[in-house]
Amino acid sequence: MQTRSTLFDDISKLMTNAAGVAQGVREEAETLVRSRMERFMADANLVTREEVDAVRDMARAAREENAALAARVAALEAKLSAQG
Repeated sequence: MQTRSTLFDDISKLMTNAAGVAQGVREEAETLVRSRMERFMADANLVTREEVDAVRDMARAAREENAALAARVAALEAKLSAQG
């Protein structure tokens, strides 16, 4: 019976060690993937959220200015055609 208990202890230790090795491999893989993704993101020359917001605000202001200028042109054309 003692041999059987030792065998189960050895199998248990082997499984525990295998789980530890698997955990280490997983952590190493995650670190590698994270590093590669960070490098890709840095090299991709992506814009930040703040830059997107700034451009959106500029576009909104340009549309508003365009609408105001179109209204002015229409008013001036109406005035010009009323005079002529």
